[in-house]
Amino acid sequence: MPSRLEESLQRDIDQIRSRVIKMGTMAEGALRASLHALTQADRQLAYSVILRDRYIDELEMELDRLCQQFLVRQHPAAGHLRFVYAVIKINNELERIGDYAESIARHLLRLRSVDPQPSYEKIEDIAKNSIPMLRNAMRSFAEQNPELARATMDMEDKVDDIRWDIHHELIRLNEDGKLPSEGLPSLMTIVTRFERVADRACNICEEVLYMCTGEGIKHKGKEIFRVLFVDERDACRGQIAAGIGNSLGLERFKFSSAGVAPRPVDLKTVDFLAEKGIDISEQTSKYLEQIIDFENYQIVVSLCREAEIACPLPPSKTVSLRWELENPSRVEGSEEEIRAAYEKTYQILESHIRELVEAIIGNDFLKKEKT
Repeated sequence: MPSRLEESLQRDIDQIRSRVIKMGTMAEGALRASLHALTQADRQLAYSVILRDRYIDELEMELDRLCQQFLVRQHPAAGHLRFVYAVIKINNELERIGDYAESIARHLLRLRSVDPQPSYEKIEDIAKNSIPMLRNAMRSFAEQNPELARATMDMEDKVDDIRWDIHHELIRLNEDGKLPSEGLPSLMTIVTRFERVADRACNICEEVLYMCTGEGIKHKGKEIFRVLFVDERDACRGQIAAGIGNSLGLERFKFSSAGVAPRPVDLKTVDFLAEKGIDISEQTSKYLEQIIDFENYQIVVSLCREAEIACPLPPSKTVSLRWELENPSRVEGSEEEIRAAYEKTYQILESHIRELVEAIIGNDFLKKEKT
């Protein structure tokens, strides 16, 4: 017969698990409702998604309280400690997914004034891949099924590919005059929200693996430093900076860029970097509004005053820098003068980036990272 202590322990675990499952169901329901509101032009349903988000927030706070009480009352160890640790992490992931559903609904309301109305067929495609990932992630938690968690994580690359395909198509439609510019930011943000749902589902699966097996996937290897370059148009300077950073081949660093008012990537920039052995021919410019996870960036670099003003106030753990330099794509003059402007910008950015990396991981970083 189980002791009273064992019965109390199991009762607390069952209560916490049921709340997690309920929260997952609510988050999935909010996503499905936001998708239905989008495809059916249902404003009332969109408002309902926005208003119901507070219930997910309330459940998140309740779960946090239950986990804290569990730690104090039960003094869990081994598997029980892994369980409550995983729940605390999953709770945060589900709250963020609820925020994504609310954001999608809000952007839908903005899109209702766009004329002509865009097609949402491709958005349905990414949603019908990412939402099942969330469902499977929650099933793996409820059933304590590490195999299902691993299988779900394997679906992430497909969702990421769909997102980039949609972004490319949206930009092309805008350039061809088939999509109003005022609708482009909201559409791209909605696509990114659904892609982030898949990312969060993978995070939940990682916690399930940790809970079930003790396998800490997130903590394998070295810390990743994410650096974001923000420019006015993300057509030249930001692309050069991200291209230089990623060309260093450093496993511990990921460089990306975004713009306040993006334009197609400058072709001269593509050609110039190609001469340097850096291929950005497949890159597209991104809206700053698409960057919804600023808390995951360790460093945000503004490349002009407009970018510095437009950047949201970064989280406390994010370092903000400003490297103001000439935009060579706007230089007028002879071919030699334009080429010299690109070269000057390239050299300044390369020097800054190398100094930044060395400041983080020490001298001789290329040798250390590649051995």
